[in-house]
Amino acid sequence: MEEVVVVTGAGHGIGRGIAVEYAEKGSYVILADKDVENCEQTLRMMKGNNGEIIKADVSDPESIQALMNTIDQNFGKLDVLINNAGVTAFTPMDELSVNEWDHIINTNLRSVFLCSQAAAKIMRKNERGSIINIASTRASMSEPGSEAYAASKGGIVALTHALAISLAEDHITVNSISPGWIEVSDYEGLRNKDHLQHPSKRVGKPSDIARACLFLSHRDNDFVTGENLVIDGGMTRKMIYEH
Repeated sequence: MEEVVVVTGAGHGIGRGIAVEYAEKGSYVILADKDVENCEQTLRMMKGNNGEIIKADVSDPESIQALMNTIDQNFGKLDVLINNAGVTAFTPMDELSVNEWDHIINTNLRSVFLCSQAAAKIMRKNERGSIINIASTRASMSEPGSEAYAASKGGIVALTHALAISLAEDHITVNSISPGWIEVSDYEGLRNKDHLQHPSKRVGKPSDIARACLFLSHRDNDFVTGENLVIDGGMTRKMIYEH
């Protein structure tokens, strides 16, 4: 049977790019998202429409379990889980409510643990698997008003190495990717200075993240686990001074 891959938040942006790349390589891709309409567009972009949509809300533990139950019943295996779904919100610290904090943490961070926990039970059947968590360079650098988002992404990086150790005996690798500026809507509309500020001399694309996922989940790369791969065109290595 072909490789079975689950991508959460596959309806747009980085998740869509990841789904398209895996389908191009011949994987059967399950698009897990609460936005079914956008997932339908993703499915149309995938080579051979090689996949299906399962409606899922990763902020809801019951929805996560229903997703994994369906995968187990329909396929009996799961090769790759990409924990990509998340929400972005920037609220002044003094205005950040407990409810908003909990929503961001539950959607971005708790979901990664719950999806991984449920997916690992399926992966153990074949004694192998790969889990890739999409974090952010905001795990290590910030702008004002990003407390909840930064905490969620920093938590993902820490959770990644914890899961990697816990799942080592099951031959399941767990890694994270921290994207920098990945333009998901109007790449052609970017300014020249947007590109030139990057050491790479360009802003990133979803395909940049997708290719990294393909690398991390490849069977031959099982020596890589517990790592956080920063893909940001070199920006977090660049010292910035005002002249």
